[in-house]
Amino acid sequence: MKTERRLFVKICGVRTPEEARSAAEAGADAVGLVFWPGSPRRVDAPTARAIAEALPPSVLRVGVFVDADREELARTAEDAGLDLLQLHGDEPPQAFAGLPRRAWKALRVGPDFAPSEADRYAGRAAGLLLDARVEGTPGGTGRAFDWSLARGVRDRCPFLVLAGGLTPETVREAIHLVRPHGVDVSSGVESTPGRTDPGKVRAFVEAARSAL
Repeated sequence: MKTERRLFVKICGVRTPEEARSAAEAGADAVGLVFWPGSPRRVDAPTARAIAEALPPSVLRVGVFVDADREELARTAEDAGLDLLQLHGDEPPQAFAGLPRRAWKALRVGPDFAPSEADRYAGRAAGLLLDARVEGTPGGTGRAFDWSLARGVRDRCPFLVLAGGLTPETVREAIHLVRPHGVDVSSGVESTPGRTDPGKVRAFVEAARSAL
């Protein structure tokens, strides 16, 4: 008998316990806590800890970092109560050795993206996240990329998460085309930068899950 696959859904850029609880109630599997200082969604470790404590154990707390050193990753993971790290900068494959938590690597996709880029992180990253390449910004831009470029990555990594400009209106099409293991959204479910909209979060989760 065929087992139905469950799509993993992450709501990124959560900044308050109330937003986190709303995402969990909508059915999200994970929330993303952004620690990059240049983001309007940035939180500090005490705020992240309060958010983490507001979530049920079944929801993963994912810390998003950009070129952070190992000491910062270890300290923040402990102080904030993180379950998983998401490295969104120019981290090389060797940066994943000896990390305090499992980690995903975010790859930025532009016209010259080659699926073989995923091979560099094989056996090192627990998963890969594909986001749009926008010069000067590591992520969270709300820009989509050519999803056909992601199809060659699907079978090259143990866990593929699709991000970049997804919304409740576009996520079904993206899932049908790429067949990722999970999807990740931030700006597509916000009312203003850095503030999630509960209605959009529910609509996104429902649309994503109905795509399978």
